[in-house]
Amino acid sequence: MKIKINGEEKELQKEVNILELLVIQEVQMPEMVSVELNGEIVDRDDFENTLLKENDVIELLYFMGGGTFGL
Repeated sequence: MKIKINGEEKELQKEVNILELLVIQEVQMPEMVSVELNGEIVDRDDFENTLLKENDVIELLYFMGGGTFGL
């Protein structure tokens, strides 16, 4: 099954859910990642119940705090 993750095509051997995908992708802190599936943000509570399908487009979004330094 082919999907696209952050702009790169990936081949998966079987159907997986979003939580399993995060493990496959070796995401270090999955609790800090937001997932966009085909243009829609997936609620973290739905990661385990959301199965990926052929040609899905996934974006893994990492949000970081920021600010100014030395002003």
